[in-house]
Amino acid sequence: MTDPFIGLMSGTSCDGLDAVLVSFDGDRPQIHAARHLAYPHTLRARLLGAALGKDEDLERAARLDVELGRLLATASADIAAAGGVALSEVRAIGSHGHTLRHRPDADPPFTLQIGDPHVIAKSTGVTTVADFRRADLALGGQGAPLACAYHAVCLGGGEARAVANIGGIANVTVLPARGEVRGYDAGPGNALMDEWIEDQRGDAYDHEGRWAAAGKVDAALLAHLLADPYFARPPPKSTGRELFSQRWLRAHLPEPPPAPEDVQATLCELTAAAVADSIAASAPDTVRVLVCGGGVHNRSLMQRLASRTQVPVCSTGEYGIDPDWVEAVAFAWFAKRTLEGMTSSLPGVTGARRPAVLGAICPP
Repeated sequence: MTDPFIGLMSGTSCDGLDAVLVSFDGDRPQIHAARHLAYPHTLRARLLGAALGKDEDLERAARLDVELGRLLATASADIAAAGGVALSEVRAIGSHGHTLRHRPDADPPFTLQIGDPHVIAKSTGVTTVADFRRADLALGGQGAPLACAYHAVCLGGGEARAVANIGGIANVTVLPARGEVRGYDAGPGNALMDEWIEDQRGDAYDHEGRWAAAGKVDAALLAHLLADPYFARPPPKSTGRELFSQRWLRAHLPEPPPAPEDVQATLCELTAAAVADSIAASAPDTVRVLVCGGGVHNRSLMQRLASRTQVPVCSTGEYGIDPDWVEAVAFAWFAKRTLEGMTSSLPGVTGARRPAVLGAICPP
């Protein structure tokens, strides 16, 4: 194995950490090991509390930064061992960290990811690249979504395609047959559905979308949700739990609310509508939608998305990249690009003044 990299991703869903050991032939990945590490319940609760503004204490956030850094270091050692390589053989670790705040439209704009990369680098003895978003913000960009750049090099194909990355938030990458790559956060992905089913039934997520499939879409509620100004905003745009949270949902629910399963069906339809409407508005010539992230396993969501787009909707796995690991692989690729001194941001996506080399390098 030549120059293996580790990619670490903790997404908006806050369900755990994705880790991959990957090498690259040019930009094409070969995944040698991949694992999902579920967060302990207490850690997940603390991360959600901090992300949702329930925990504003600076000292506690700083402690979380170090604690998560230690967990990321352990995950790096574990994934290297799973792939049969020593940490000393790993070229670099690319760690996205976990987002506590992302407010690119604030004055001044800011974004905050925790999971101390210095702890990772010093614990593993491996050069660690992290803090990928702030360079783009410093150039006037949104700092997100970043994975569009990797979608472009590994999932483009001479036809007008769109990539829907449906994690906690759903983002869309437009890959035209010719021309500039574009992308943006379409709106909520799995986060609202996950939080609703956890609140109502105690389940971590809606397995295969079965609960959503058992309900009926409430047309009035769906229209009310889609009336949020975010959906009508033109790109560049990005969002997160700061907007699309249970607080947001409950503020939109009527009294009395629909049956719980009908709310779930409506939230599933909301995600499908946000993605499909975004594609229709910005890339009406799209002939295929490739889906990655946890949403690919939600059969109800995939069916609703196919119905709304009226084009083939399939997993990125059919095009050579396992949908569960696309983002973790992307941050390994970002680390590779950073060490090579190569830019990896797309101003056409984020709105930045120019491309940037992303990420800060923490030596071992």
